[in-house]
Amino acid sequence: MNEPIFSAETAEAALQSEDNQIRYYAAWWLGKHQVQESCAALCEALFDQRYRIPSGGYPLRRQAARALGQLKNRSAVEALIKACECNDFRLREAAIQALAAIGDRKAVNALLEMMQSDRIEPYEALIEALATFKVDSARCLIEPYLNHASERIQCAAARYFYFLTQESQYLECIFKYLNHENMYVRWAAVFDLGAVAHHQAVEAILTARVPSSLKLLNLKRILETVLDSDTPQQQTSQLIFQAIDDLLIQL
Repeated sequence: MNEPIFSAETAEAALQSEDNQIRYYAAWWLGKHQVQESCAALCEALFDQRYRIPSGGYPLRRQAARALGQLKNRSAVEALIKACECNDFRLREAAIQALAAIGDRKAVNALLEMMQSDRIEPYEALIEALATFKVDSARCLIEPYLNHASERIQCAAARYFYFLTQESQYLECIFKYLNHENMYVRWAAVFDLGAVAHHQAVEAILTARVPSSLKLLNLKRILETVLDSDTPQQQTSQLIFQAIDDLLIQL
């Protein structure tokens, strides 16, 4: 019988369970609670062979990658880069997002190689990661994606170029999708703006056609960036505090 997961020890033990759903939950639990001691076990789970769905994907591997992103432990970088070689598209996406969250520039060369690979990559996550690392050398690789068929990838490319140039034209590229008929495009645009610590992004998020919970989440992301900045942005932080208060009243 499987022991209930109520501690780091029971969660790590559950990763070896015969029940794949329990193993998946254990990986989620370890990431949610940021159990640093589980880093090695989660890295091992990135290459699990037991839990594979009919379409060919590896759910436990994906959840392990997401958990490692929550741990932000640099010792996971090499394993995550290796995981990016897998044929599971969603695993590559989760691994890329984890590498961006960890923020170790040792990942940059691998990300650039993926941008130039012959297979279809999770370009939205890949471009967002290169934006996070502010990889100037990727400009020529990413520029064509400003006109990609996918609006979400266009937004990711605009985010990349805004991070590098601070030119408002790239914010405008994202703003135009805040009222898109597809709600998932609207949500993606809001998340891209949540990565941008700019008062115009705050104002745009407040008027976007998205749930208040998403507005709060992304205003919080901007506020954290502003408060961590070496350059005081009192006007922007006051705007965000007031906006958060107003949204909380509406909930």
